[in-house]
Amino acid sequence: MLKGKVLDALNSQLNHEFHSAYHYLAMECYFRSENLKGFAHWARHQYEEECEHALKIYSFIHDRDGKVKLDLIAQPPEAWESPIAAVEDAFCEEQSASEMINNLVDLALAERDHATDIFLRWFVERQVEEESHVGDILNKVQMIGDDKYGMFLLDRDLG
Repeated sequence: MLKGKVLDALNSQLNHEFHSAYHYLAMECYFRSENLKGFAHWARHQYEEECEHALKIYSFIHDRDGKVKLDLIAQPPEAWESPIAAVEDAFCEEQSASEMINNLVDLALAERDHATDIFLRWFVERQVEEESHVGDILNKVQMIGDDKYGMFLLDRDLG
């Protein structure tokens, strides 16, 4: 059985994961409107991963006899100033998710909820990978800047 504080934090994380998924889906729409199909493919993959993360938490809450609480999902941006701004936004989303997961681990340990702590280790590892992956893409788009040929090549690689 999940303790109240841990259950509330898991529900918060679950809703954040759905928010991130929604955010990446909006990013896919933006990239498609900019004719950056490789970036759109990447954003769609990120969307699917965030949904997977949310559903893992959803199942864990149910497995521990907790009650899932689904909140409203805030409307994501419809567009970004540039592909660089969109990837910067994605990087900030990943950093925010990492901070939330780390805080959740701290809470699980403080509450002596070892099952939740063990469950969250997978998320800690994923967030290290996600921050690194998005950080690599961010470094590339920043290096490319306004070079359309460089953006074309990166878009092709992401596809």
